[in-house]
Order: sequence, then C-alpha cells, then structure tokens
Amino acid sequence: MAKVYDVPADMLISRLADILKNEDIPAPEWASFVKTGAHADKPPQDKDWWHTRCASILRKIYLHGPVGVNELCKEYGGGKPLGYGARHHKDASGAIIRNAIHGLEKLGYLDKVEKKGRVASKQGMQKLDKLATEILKELSAEKPELKVYS
Repeated sequence: MAKVYDVPADMLISRLADILKNEDIPAPEWASFVKTGAHADKPPQDKDWWHTRCASILRKIYLHGPVGVNELCKEYGGGKPLGYGARHHKDASGAIIRNAIHGLEKLGYLDKVEKKGRVASKQGMQKLDKLATEILKELSAEKPELKVYS
C-alpha cells in the first residue's frame, strides 16, 4: 500500500479536496470574502479554496503531526512588503485553520493530543493512504517504469 510520501502533493490535495466537497465539511459563510492572512492582498480567487485548504491541512498534519494551530499559521503565512525594505513574515489567519481543523475532527480524520496539537486519526490515515494508492496506480498505468509495491 502506498503512503502519502509516495505521490505528488498537488495531485493528492486536489483529489482529497474533491472528496471533502462531497462530505459534510461546509465552508463558513464568511469564506467567500475573507483574506487568508495579513500577508495576502485579496481573498482567494478559487471559489473552492476552503476544501483545498482543508485537504492541505490534513496532509500536513499526517506528515508532521502532532501539529498545533500556531505552527500551521506560520507554515501558511507569507511575506508582506513594508515600504522599501525587505518582506517581513506575517502569519496566516488562525480562524481559517482552526475552523478547518474542527471540521476535520468532526469527520473523524484528526485526533487531539493534549498540549501538543493534532494528529491524523486511524481513519484519516487510511483515507489518505487509500487515495495515495489509487493515485500511484494511475501514475504507474501511465508510466510503466514506475513500480507499485502492494
């Protein structure tokens, strides 16, 4: 069985975002006009950005867990130019990350570790690993030189 490490991140996140759209993880009503952080100039142009962010957060927690909200804010943040000087790092919005984590916890994909943050639950790991296996099989069908070890 393939793991999340074995497939390209962009393919996994886009597929997982499509799956999360069909599940019960609705975007908040303010998601259409909110910026993703102090570093951003405008709200995201993609109208399904919420599910993409949820999928990305689930993948990051799977790979690096236990992870807290503050660590994810730093990870999703970016540079903001201040005058003529160099860019300074600004964290991403904590409310967006917190709401996404709560939605993923309700689905049973994340578990809370006391004083450390969140980790992927057994159900979340299985979902990501099955999806990674499907993607790797499709990639190996396109390119036979890739080997799938099951």
